[in-house]
Amino acid sequence: MNISAQSQLPHFPRRRHWYRYHGLFREFLLGELRRTEPDVIVALHQRAADWYESNGFPALALEHLLNTTEWDRSVQLVAALALPTYNAGQLSTVQRWLSAIGDPNIERYPQLAVLAGWASVLTGDTTGAQRWAALVDAAAFDLVTADGSSSFDSARAMLRAAMCATGPEPMMADAAFAVAQEPAWSPWRDTALLLLGEAHLLAGRLDEARALLAESSATAATVNNTDSIVICEAELALLAMDHGEWQEAAGRLELALATIDKKRMHDYVMSVLAFAASARLSLHHGDLDEARRQLARAMRARPSATYALPFVAVQLRLQLAKVYLAIADPATARQLLLEIDDILTHRPALGTLIDGVKELRRVLASTAAAGATVGSPLTPAELRLLPYLQTHLTAGAIGERLFVSRNTIRSEVSSIYRKLGVSSRNDAVQQATVLGLLGA
Repeated sequence: MNISAQSQLPHFPRRRHWYRYHGLFREFLLGELRRTEPDVIVALHQRAADWYESNGFPALALEHLLNTTEWDRSVQLVAALALPTYNAGQLSTVQRWLSAIGDPNIERYPQLAVLAGWASVLTGDTTGAQRWAALVDAAAFDLVTADGSSSFDSARAMLRAAMCATGPEPMMADAAFAVAQEPAWSPWRDTALLLLGEAHLLAGRLDEARALLAESSATAATVNNTDSIVICEAELALLAMDHGEWQEAAGRLELALATIDKKRMHDYVMSVLAFAASARLSLHHGDLDEARRQLARAMRARPSATYALPFVAVQLRLQLAKVYLAIADPATARQLLLEIDDILTHRPALGTLIDGVKELRRVLASTAAAGATVGSPLTPAELRLLPYLQTHLTAGAIGERLFVSRNTIRSEVSSIYRKLGVSSRNDAVQQATVLGLLGA
């Protein structure tokens, strides 16, 4: 008897259609089976698992095995299926599998403990992440891993790098070890490259970081590891914006957002930076409605960005705070700074991100010192004008390019000065750069 959720009755040629069990009917049959022949249930699950696995349906085989006590076999299948299932936008399915296996069983399998650690990191479960990381650090495993990583040591190094508990340099060492270990065909090589790129970002080595992130994104595309594509393209977009390369940033974010939509990864922690970067880009283009929409998406997903993945958690909040300051919402920016401070109590060594936090603190202090009254956000017209303040063009020359009068330009410049709390063109450019409205 097949008791799969997708069980089907035989095909009837004369009627030319299929009949499916109704869900309630299935539960009724299972209830009857439990009442009349409870000892048969496990054997039926095992038979179903054998059939599904031998016919190329490992995920369905696993669903049946989880109703048995064949933990060795279940662990092997979870280890093999976790990464592709996660990248298909089904992190909740991976979590359910791990829950079904249970912590006591996971503790017996170090390779599965690494995946449990990743699940905790990616869902913002700081307690679980620290627990599994400690267990993994103390474990030994010399067998071939089933998750596709080159070795247990490499998998452990990547988890440790992601959590960045002791700063950029140890993170870089762990990530570099993993990159050296994972061959070109490994489904984990893109993750190792991503982590090494992030470590270089924290160390302020931007050229190295840019090259590694680009390589990670390209490598991820060959193995369909969508999460690496999303976060790498978002990081590269932010780097482009910081250097005034807005067109490149737009192209990278288009890829990131399309990937998120395709795989339904809107609540993934690896997606939040793409939303924050898109809000900043939209603000630069003068599209306040789109900026607010992207802000809302990032704010909804941000609870999953905790100190378990600190370089994402802090970077996200810094970028969001910049945009909120730019739209004249310092209260939300201050809340984000409080969240950053909480993260830093657990992860104080985050390299260049600390400089960004200091700058945010300075800007918020100056905003508070200016009084309780907050200026309005820049209008779309003022945002379009803003990049021209970096040039030596006169008000008349800028007006010709924007098809408005010189007087209009002068009026908008005065409004920009007032809203940014500055009194000169250079100060306006500097303040707009701090807020992320202009590239450095």
